[in-house]
Amino acid sequence: MRINLIAAGLVVGLIGTAASQLVLAQAMVPPTGMEPEKKPMTAEQRMQARFPQNVRVGDLIGLPVLDDNSSTLGHVREVVRTKSGKIELIVGYGGFLGWDTRPVAVPIEVVGIQGRELASLDMPPAEYAKAPTWHDANAQILPSDSTIKIALARR
Repeated sequence: MRINLIAAGLVVGLIGTAASQLVLAQAMVPPTGMEPEKKPMTAEQRMQARFPQNVRVGDLIGLPVLDDNSSTLGHVREVVRTKSGKIELIVGYGGFLGWDTRPVAVPIEVVGIQGRELASLDMPPAEYAKAPTWHDANAQILPSDSTIKIALARR
């Protein structure tokens, strides 16, 4: 009996020593999402970190753009290249059941593709509401057979 108590005491002592030397560490993950004050990277850098993939422009037309709650913000009407060379999605926003929507320009860097829908990763719904109606006559509408890069969405 005495030997068992000594052995149990040694085991408890070893566990106590190991527990006192245990160090917890937390991984540092660069913040993403829609809080600009906590974003150390630009939208372009975040897009590159999301593994951009080639996609045909025609495959993006008609896709829904969803917010964080999986509510539809609008549907992609066309894809354009601005005078400065930036790619933008023209999304029909607002209205009721698809009626009376207005075109809003959404930078390609703020969305990610997930299957047959787009996730609005870095542009909250309030920014869609504040965005001006798109009228850029100088933008080049990309043909449906052209290829662009779009980031992957992880949710």
